[in-house]
Amino acid sequence: MIKLMFADDEDLVRSSLRGMMAGAPDIEVVGEANDGRSAVETARRLHPDVVLLDIKMRAPDDGIRALRAILELPSPPAAAMLTTFDMDEYVSLALRLGANGFLLKDIEPAALLRAVRDLARGGAVLDPGVAARMVRAHREGQRAAQPARKLLASLSDREREVVGLIGQGLSNAEIGGKLHLSEATVKGYVSAVLSKIGAANRVQAALLAYRGGLLDQ
Repeated sequence: MIKLMFADDEDLVRSSLRGMMAGAPDIEVVGEANDGRSAVETARRLHPDVVLLDIKMRAPDDGIRALRAILELPSPPAAAMLTTFDMDEYVSLALRLGANGFLLKDIEPAALLRAVRDLARGGAVLDPGVAARMVRAHREGQRAAQPARKLLASLSDREREVVGLIGQGLSNAEIGGKLHLSEATVKGYVSAVLSKIGAANRVQAALLAYRGGLLDQ
């Protein structure tokens, strides 16, 4: 029996996923969550085989941070991201962190069941529509690499470290632990960095880290 859990902040999406799994004799929905924090707690407690995560929940980086934390659990589950067609900028970042694939939220029930079974067997899944858009996004990302490197070069060494850790999905407290800084000090660095690079939020900073090559180091 495949133990499945999923996380999405929309009740309708969770209800739809639950309904699609209802007739599968080999899949058991063991847990649900409506945000990243509870997704991590549920995965830690229930040890699912497969996790489906909304790529963007209550905060812009909620799904990304949940993915990173879940994949750091002992014997982590296979994790695929649930996405929509307007979420291209998150795809490469989630793959970098270890996502096993991407599924569109309007996926057909039969395709979803096949995907869950493939994930449980150790496979990777990628909706064809997402794959096509990833190719375009990759080309656009290549064009954006040089401006990203230029922006990163304007930062101090410490600020680049902070951006790199944001790109890994770390919280301010986790960054502080890595760099031996107080959370308040990290918060100050993050605020300064976002201002310098013209980013509206942490996800944009993480994308800059990805495009500028900080996550390859």
